[in-house]
Amino acid sequence: METRPLPRCIDILLVEDSPADILLTREAFEQNRLANTVHVAEDGVQAMDFLYKRGAYASAPRPDLILLDLNLPRKNGREVLAEIKADPDLKKIPIVVLTTSSADEDILRAYNLNANCYVVKPVGFDNFMEAIQSIRHFWFSIVSLPPE
Repeated sequence: METRPLPRCIDILLVEDSPADILLTREAFEQNRLANTVHVAEDGVQAMDFLYKRGAYASAPRPDLILLDLNLPRKNGREVLAEIKADPDLKKIPIVVLTTSSADEDILRAYNLNANCYVVKPVGFDNFMEAIQSIRHFWFSIVSLPPE
């Protein structure tokens, strides 16, 4: 299978409050040859500040992909997802819900809020790394992302 060349660095916004999952996700993205930067927002308020370039995030890049946990402090992932998908300037950014919940209600609600896909965080280091690498491969080697 041939992959298309990437002309620029890929920016990923990881919205996650678990330090362990942040570390694992960064490590999984660093284990490839893809030029990427993983930016982290530890809660929903920080995520929206990043996306709207407010405060400390005034020079933040527009992410090519958002990895969004649902269970976040201050503003939960469902609220973040709804706000992003309601904004004409942000709604084209693909959002992968990456969370521990496998509840049908959470999955259905995320898709009703226009999540691009829903991934239940696997248990165990190797399984988690494999899932992140699969996400990376799919979104950056197979899919054509929308232009800014």
